[in-house]
Parts: sequence; C-alpha cells; structure tokens
Amino acid sequence: MSPEKFVYLTKDRLVEIEKELKKMKTTGRKEIANKIATARAHGDLSENAEYDAAKEEQGLFELKISKMEDMLSRVRVIDRSQFSNDKVHILSKVKIKNLKTKKTFDYVLVSPEDSDFQQGKISVTSPVGKGLIGAKLGEKVKVNAPAGLLEFEILSIE
Repeated sequence: MSPEKFVYLTKDRLVEIEKELKKMKTTGRKEIANKIATARAHGDLSENAEYDAAKEEQGLFELKISKMEDMLSRVRVIDRSQFSNDKVHILSKVKIKNLKTKKTFDYVLVSPEDSDFQQGKISVTSPVGKGLIGAKLGEKVKVNAPAGLLEFEILSIE
C-alpha cells in the first residue's frame, strides 16, 4: 500500500474511533432496525414514506460503518516522540505569522481525520498544512490558498 493511502492517527484518536464504531455496530444498528420495524407496522410498504426514510437512513448508516472500517484498516499509529522539532511534520505544534497581516496563529498539524479548525488542528493535506510540512524554524513559506497567495514565517515548532 502506498504511503498516501495510510491514515495517520494518534493512539487516543484511534481508541475514540474504535469506540464510536463499536457503538454504531451495536446500539446504532438496533435503533435503526427498530425504526424500520415501527415503520413496517404502519401497513402497505409501497406507500410508506416513513419506511422508505428508515431504509435510506439504514443505507447511509451502513455506508458510514463501511468507510470507518476501511479507514481503520489503513491506520498507522503515530507518536509525537517519533519526530524532532527541527522542521514541521505531522503532530507539530507551530506558531506562524502572516507576513501581510502580521497576525500570529497556533496550529497543530494532524491527519485529515483528526482536523478540527475550531481547536486549531489543521490537516497536513490542507493548503496551509501542505505549505508548512518540511519547513524549518524562521523559514518563510508561501501557500496557495483559496484566499490567494499567503506568506507565513515559522515562529516556533514544538
């Protein structure tokens, strides 16, 4: 399998996803089966919108389970201690300064599955993430973002 097919997660995030998947496969499936049974009890299935909606929900739910199982089959657990602080990599906590606006930002670079902009976790596959990977302390990087060309300076790497 090529490295770009891997899904990189921390051990904690892997455990969270495994718990969510287990819950979906047990209680989640039971809840949807109950919805289908309730809708089926309302009579003629050919004109039963509630039954059709429950079956559609079941299909989407099973697709989500399938996607999660596929992702878990490609997981590589990563540990922050595996990397040095001399350049930006996955799990790096970086402080950057936008050279145009002079604003500073703190980000942690994570896998796409872990990204959460509200918590300052950006994906290594995002435009900014791609631009920062491999950069060194004090280096100026240019990023082609949807907002246009941005230029940042790396202020710190942890």
